Amino acid sequence: MPRKKNTAKPTGEHIDFEQALQELESLVENLETREFSLEESLKNFERGITLTRICQTALTAAEQKVRVLTENEGRISLEPFEVLDKPQSND
Repeated sequence: MPRKKNTAKPTGEHIDFEQALQELESLVENLETREFSLEESLKNFERGITLTRICQTALTAAEQKVRVLTENEGRISLEPFEVLDKPQSND
């Protein structure tokens, strides 16, 4: 079976939720349907973890924003908040 090169993007880049989710879905599909060497599999797994963290961070930020908007006695206002968990690059 032909092997596909790892096309994962380098860690430390800034991509949005939709891009991270799309790349994660593609990565999972490739891992399920293709054969990779152990080294390639580990690189792909590491990239998957990074993408998962990006998605989790974006979802947490969106959830916090929704809470701020809905818990202010019905008035719409944005208040600053800190992101709880930032993805760490594995450079």
